Order: sequence, then C-alpha cells, then structure tokens
Amino acid sequence: MKILKKTKIATLAFLLLISSIQAFDDVAPVKNDPEKDRVIIFVLKNILTRGHFVVKDLNDDFSESVYEAFINSLDPNKRYFTQKDIKEFSQFKYQIDNQLRKDDVTFYNVVYNRFLEKIKNAKSYYGQILDSEFNFDKKEIIDIDYEKVPFAKNENQLMDYWRKQMKLQTLGRIQRKLELQEAKLEKDKNFKTKSFKELEKEARDEVHQNMDELYIRIEELEHQDWFSTFLNSVVGAFDPHTTYLSPKAKDDFDQDMSGKLEGIGARLQPKGIYTHVFELVSGGPAAKQGDLEPGDIILKVAQGDAEPLDIVGMRLSDAIKFIKGPKGTEVRLTVKKKIDGSIKVISIIRDVVELEETFVKSSIVKMDNEKYAIIDLPKFYIDFDEQSYRDSAKDMEKEIERLKKEGVDGLIVDLRNNGGGSLKTAIEIVGLFIEKGPVVQIKYRGENPIIKKDNDPKIQWNGKLVVLVNELSASASEIFAAAMQDYGRGIIIGGNQTYGKGTVQNILPINQFYPNYKKDLGFLKMTIQKFYRINGGSTQKEGVYSDIAIPSRFSYMKFGERDRDGALAWDKVAQAKYVPTNTYSNFREVVYNSKERIAQDSKYKLINDYAKWLKKNQDDTTYSLNFDSFMDEAKQREKEAEKFKSVFEYQSDLTFTSPAYEQKILAKDPDLTEKRKAWHKNLSKDLYVSEALNVLSELKLRTPIQLVKK
Repeated sequence: MKILKKTKIATLAFLLLISSIQAFDDVAPVKNDPEKDRVIIFVLKNILTRGHFVVKDLNDDFSESVYEAFINSLDPNKRYFTQKDIKEFSQFKYQIDNQLRKDDVTFYNVVYNRFLEKIKNAKSYYGQILDSEFNFDKKEIIDIDYEKVPFAKNENQLMDYWRKQMKLQTLGRIQRKLELQEAKLEKDKNFKTKSFKELEKEARDEVHQNMDELYIRIEELEHQDWFSTFLNSVVGAFDPHTTYLSPKAKDDFDQDMSGKLEGIGARLQPKGIYTHVFELVSGGPAAKQGDLEPGDIILKVAQGDAEPLDIVGMRLSDAIKFIKGPKGTEVRLTVKKKIDGSIKVISIIRDVVELEETFVKSSIVKMDNEKYAIIDLPKFYIDFDEQSYRDSAKDMEKEIERLKKEGVDGLIVDLRNNGGGSLKTAIEIVGLFIEKGPVVQIKYRGENPIIKKDNDPKIQWNGKLVVLVNELSASASEIFAAAMQDYGRGIIIGGNQTYGKGTVQNILPINQFYPNYKKDLGFLKMTIQKFYRINGGSTQKEGVYSDIAIPSRFSYMKFGERDRDGALAWDKVAQAKYVPTNTYSNFREVVYNSKERIAQDSKYKLINDYAKWLKKNQDDTTYSLNFDSFMDEAKQREKEAEKFKSVFEYQSDLTFTSPAYEQKILAKDPDLTEKRKAWHKNLSKDLYVSEALNVLSELKLRTPIQLVKK
C-alpha cells in the first residue's frame, strides 16, 4: 500500500465537488442515518468510477458480484437464509447497479432487515438443538465447504443445517475431553474418569454457552457495521484490495499492536464477524512462537488455563483487549488455520513488543573459510511525516557499510514474509546493488507507464548476492526481487513464486471529497496503480518466479493473489531500456547444482509430501457425524501427521553472530540480546538459509562491479 500526498485524486475531488448534491449537506440526523448512507454511496461510486485503476461499468455483472458478495458475507455458513429468501432477494440481482446510480439502498435494506429477523430466530434454533442429546450412532456427514452447500430449501432443512453444525462442534469438544482424560489417567491411575454421557453433556453446554456469547456480540453490532459490510461488497467488486473503512473500523484497523505495547505482536483486522490475523510483528511473541500465521482466524481467547472466551462477532477493539495483556502472562488462542482450516489452540507468552524488531538487522556466519552475512528486511518502512527519521533504505545502506568493514564475502537479503511497504525505499534499496538505471514501472489507468529509476551511480554492495523469498513476499518485496532478477544481480531462491500483489492502494478520507458534510464518512482504500517489472511483465498474480524453487508447506495451497476472487489480471507493458549486470561467471551452473541438491535431499522430499498432505486436508471438507467414524478419522489424521512430525527438524553446524557494532549495543541491552540469540538459533535451524549459503558460496564474480563514490 502507498499513501500519496499529491495525485490525480485532487482533480477528482474538484470534479466531485462540482457535481455534488448540496441538499445532502444539512440533513438532520435520524436513526440509522439513511441520508448519510446515501451520501457515502454517492461519493464512493464517483471516486471509484473516476479514480480506480480499473474502468468498471456499473452493469448487470457488477450488480451480480455485489449481490453474491453481500449475501455470502452475511451468511457464509448458510445458517440464516433459505431458498425462499434468496428467491425474494434475486429480484435485485441485476438491479443493484441501477439503484446505486440513484443512491438507492433498497437492496441493502431488504436483505439487512430480513437478516435481523433471522438473527432473532437463531437463538431458538440452537437452543432447541443443544437442549437434547445428539444421536451419535446415526451415519451422516457434514460438508464445511459452505460455498458448495446450497441454501436450505425450507425452515426444516435450515434447522437440520444448524443441528449438524452444532453436532460437529460438540463432537470436537468430546474428542478433546476424551484425549485430555486419557492423558490424565496415564499420569494418575487413580484419576476419576467421567462417563461419555457426562462428557457429552459438558460439551453441549459449552457449545451452548459459546453460542450465547456469540449472539451477545452479534447483537452489539450496529447498522453502521452491517452497512460497512454492504459497502465493502460494492467497492470489493472493483478488486479485493479496495475496501471501505468506517470511522470505527479505521480506528480498529490502525490500532497498532506492534508498538511499545504488552501483547502478542500481531496486527488484526475485522472481516465480517471474524477476527483475522493480518500481519505478525517481526520478532514479536507470536512470530517467535511460530504457530500463528497471517490469514488465521482467532475464534476464542483464554487467559492461561481459564475457560476460553468466544470472540466471533466481537468488535475488534473489544477482542484486542482480551488478546493484549501484561508481559509474562499466557494467552491461549483457539485459531482456525488459513492453510488447512484446522482448529488449533496456540499458547503465547505475552511480551513487550518493540518497534525495533521491525527494522533491518543482520547476522554474520563463517562457512568454508568465507564470511557471509544475512540481512533480514521485514518490510520497506518509512515515516512520511518525519523525513529525517530512519527508513529501510537508509538502514540498509548503513548495515551494508558496517558489514563491508567486517569483510563479508557475500550477502543474503531475506525477504520472506515481507509484505511490502514504501515504493520509494524499494527503489532506493535496489539502487544499492546496481550502478544506475530503471527499477520499476508504474501505471495509472489509461496512461503510459512511468519508469522509476535509480539515478545514483554509487553501488553500496558490489559482491555476491542471494535473495530469499517465499509465498508471502509481496508488493515492494517483489519489486526488489524482480529488479535483482532482471539485472542478473542476484539469485532468487525460495518458494515457487512470490505472492503476486502488483497493485498500489491509496487511503482516502471520504470527507475530502465532500467537505461541507459535517459527519465522518470514513475512508476508502483504493487501487490506483499497477507495478510492472523493467522487463515489461506485471508482478500482479504471477509474482516473481524463483531461480531456485524449494518445496515449502505452501507449495500446493491456494494462497496468493492469483487465488483471490476479483484479482486484477496479469498483463505487460513495453520493456524499459536496461543493461543486465552480467555479474556472475557461473550463474547457470550454481542454479543447476542447487536444484540437484534439492531434488536428491530426502528432507525436501518430506516437505513436499507434507505440502501435498496439507493440500489434501484443505480439499477434504467433509466430516462424519457418527462418533465412531469421527474418532477413526481423527486417529487417521493423527497417524498421518505423525509421519511429518520431524518435517522441519533441522540443525546445521553453522554459528550465527551479531556484527561487531551491534555486540556493543547488546552488552547494554539484555532483552535485545535474548531476541538476537533466538534469531541466531532459528537461523542455524533454517534449512532454507543453509541452501542459500550453499548457493552464495558457489557463486563466482565475473568482474566486480566498480564502487562509485557520490
């Protein structure tokens, strides 16, 4: 994402002001504020149709997209609407575009009011179901891929959908209770076990309590929350990175859990009624613990051994209050994993999360009488408001200079899990490795691409370079990796391809387009540009393909931009004029050797098999609701998982240390010392780093690039 201070949006604002409907400005406030809703619709449709990168007509296809997105966002698990409801809603399926042109929200009102009725009925549904024992002898299954499940034919079938979902939740709890009971019995032969009937009753009661808590939170949601869901269905029809943020949602979104706070070190964002993990703070407790990942959904939160609290439907600001806590305390998160949909309880010890851990850091390692360094760049950071403050480009330049003084023979730049950031710093960092020339091309809609160049002839690093990436390396990371690949300046090693986000978003306060309106209208995060490599190809969807692809757990997953509905298409523009550096005399040979090592290494084969197993589990969305079959399936999954228990167990004989300048800092900072020890320990156990070092050690410079002083 990029925040632009001066763009063509200013012109758009002027045009929008001229055509605005001034009658909206002095509307008296009423319940649910329908006039405010109309104003937001009016402004959004004008901003989007005039400023979004994609020219999109408000037509029947657009209408259908909004229709399906809104209904699915309200009822993703097919718990509320029946086919009768859908038939009634379908009269609007191809009319929403016409309504939006008139700033009319009839479709929203009809669906929203019906949804409120269904929410009221829900308590009686699950209450009746959970008051009675389930028949666990019955042979039946449930498919939790609700996109494939049709809406219920009638109220009876809807109740049956509820029954199956409640039964599955109860079965899962019974399974965990039985396993816990068996574990206690193994430790204590005198432990008094409970009967199946007792455990089943406990499990049902817990599900009932969690459902009650869920609907308390749902009832706390207001009209503006649901209207925001509708607005996101509208703006999301342009592309998945364009979103509407209500004033409240904007505050929640901006709530920074990575500052000097005591917590887990994760940035969260609301998606419908769920709390999603948006990003982990590098070096934070969650990142160190290793189980929580971007895209995971947090379902419950427990303080240590206390009973977990269901946070589904809870406001993000409220959920964060339970997740945050004092340093040294334990929080247990019940999480639905994005990677395979499994439910996992993750224990994290809270800590002070320092901003320092999001900055550039490096480590030095000796291998075969050579000295190498790995630079971890977690994001392309910058402070636009304080130009003198440190940024990723300044820090990279300084870090490389320090490493040169220590006589390192090669560099690894680690961009794994780097989701991007500032375009400006990405261009400047590319410039540290090339003499000068084009770095990236950016394009507004309907215009010729603009070539962004490095104009500084100074080369900060003229030695051997390897760039580590994975499937979560995105945006600015892909710009850097693509430039290094196109110039032949470094070898790209990691997952098969990077994430594939080749678009730029700008966050716009909606009130700037409607200045006479006194109420806060919220914000629009809108896609305004696309990135292109200097070879002309877009990074959108395709990302950057690694020169050396290494199997990872993400290898077969639907994970990247290419798997997102509505993602903008890949395309290309004319190639920029650039001259490859021709840095290495044995580039192809080194790539070939690495691929051979990977193909013959049993460890990578196991990782590849593990990735296939994860994909199989992701695709298998059915569960038996017969107790014996359910337990057999669980045991089979556990047995299969046992085969992969050691999949990431690896230990090299390499020792990683902090550079000399940092060792002086560490002597005065025990907390930072512990963080560096943990990082160095992880590097020694990282088989991807080990292979990157093998590649680095084999590379031979053809003619060292000349350092040019400023």
